Amino acid sequence: MFVKIAILVVFFAVMVLVGVHARKKVSGVSDFVMGGRTIGPWMTAFSYGTSYFSAVVFIGYAGQFGWKFGISSTWIGIGNALIGSLLAWIILGRRTRVMTKHLSSATMPDFFGKRFNSKALKIAASAIAFIFLIPYTASVYNGLSKLFALAFDIPYWVCVVAMAVLTGVYVILGGYMATSINDFIQGIIMLVGIIAVIGSVLAGKGGFTQALFGLAQIAPEASEGLASAPGIFSSFFGPDPASLLGVVILTSLGTWGLPQMVQKFYAIKDEKAVKKGTIVSTAFAFIIAGGSYFLGGFGRLFTSEAVASGIVTDGGAKVAYDGIIPLMLQTALSDILIGVVVVLVLSASMSTLSSLVLTSSSTLTLDLIRGTIVKDMSQKKQLLFIRIFVLFFIAISVIIALDPPAFIAQLMGISWGALAGAFLAPFLYGLYWKKVSKIAVWASFICGVGITVSNMFLGFMSPIDAGALAMIAGLVVVPIVSLITKGTVEKDFGRIDGIFECYNEKVLVRKAEQLSSEE
Repeated sequence: MFVKIAILVVFFAVMVLVGVHARKKVSGVSDFVMGGRTIGPWMTAFSYGTSYFSAVVFIGYAGQFGWKFGISSTWIGIGNALIGSLLAWIILGRRTRVMTKHLSSATMPDFFGKRFNSKALKIAASAIAFIFLIPYTASVYNGLSKLFALAFDIPYWVCVVAMAVLTGVYVILGGYMATSINDFIQGIIMLVGIIAVIGSVLAGKGGFTQALFGLAQIAPEASEGLASAPGIFSSFFGPDPASLLGVVILTSLGTWGLPQMVQKFYAIKDEKAVKKGTIVSTAFAFIIAGGSYFLGGFGRLFTSEAVASGIVTDGGAKVAYDGIIPLMLQTALSDILIGVVVVLVLSASMSTLSSLVLTSSSTLTLDLIRGTIVKDMSQKKQLLFIRIFVLFFIAISVIIALDPPAFIAQLMGISWGALAGAFLAPFLYGLYWKKVSKIAVWASFICGVGITVSNMFLGFMSPIDAGALAMIAGLVVVPIVSLITKGTVEKDFGRIDGIFECYNEKVLVRKAEQLSSEE
């Protein structure tokens, strides 16, 4: 117990010291929100990865989808690495950095407002982000209660408040720079932790081959409605490939439209940072996401323990998915390794929480209050408002996490789908295509939010499938509506051409990096 407490104390102390150090680098809003656009490749890549993968992934999703799909759930992690990281960096990274710098845009709603010359779009995007980031923020505390009870036997509310206070301290002190440095430290902890956990769990089941053989002997219960065949949970695509594909689309493509993820590209320092960050971020995702879902895929090896502890009831019809990974850890890990896992989950949760509250507070201040409610805001006043709203969002997330009402619990499940469904298509097309119309952006907002929210009340499909449908629908709706309303865009071609000229600006590079046309 002394060693576990010592690990936590050192971890907390480092986080606060980073905040104090980063405070010296904050002289204005750009420094606080984007680190002055000077963040290097390693910190940007780790910041992207740690914001992507929180306790929701390690505890909730890994347990849930590992139980449902078996070892094939590893495809979700692979999709996260290839689509959510690699392709996102290649397709969005450089263009986002160039155009947002050209537009002097600090947030995604601000991008919509300036790219499409519409204050109403900026306000609508801010409202969508405000509404759906709050429950998403509260969800990052998922899984902490069981792990802290397992490791320290302390109440859930204590760990929630402690995590919230600590995150608030370093974000308020150092802003994006403090968040990036701490994300880098937390990312290293996550890498070491996930490798140690996978090795220990598999060793407890006789090694990888023996564990895979044991998984092949398990068949789903009839009540689960899954395909039943010999070795289905150890098969390549598992018992439900269609649902698996929906999860891959939502959790991978969804990052392209999440404000707190895309904003990482705003802060990239230079071309070298883009190239190196792409590689580092993809490798990080392979290890963390791939490792988490790979670990969760062996959850059914602990079925007897899960039934005995009440995690699985009614003959397998009801499963408390958040309890599966903690049960695996309790069964397979030593006390010291459990302490390491607690810090791992804390790291994952705090990195995501800091990114979300910084995005929410900056969006609310810069896009809703500045120029709309308060006409004249100095840099100093903007910083004050952002810091106040960091406290506000953290307080709201704590209140929701401590006593989540049923409606909020439902809303948590659709936050990702609503945000990505609304924002992904207009942001992506807006970076590449001059002919995207304002009406098409409005159509995407309505389509993304409409599909996910209506599904919450009508339940015509699972929240995962609804989120995936919302994103795909946006990608289809935006070009179709833009072509139908192309007349509204043609009137504004002069301004749009001026925006896209930012991609044609010439820069000098070394021949080691780029050959000239004569060669």
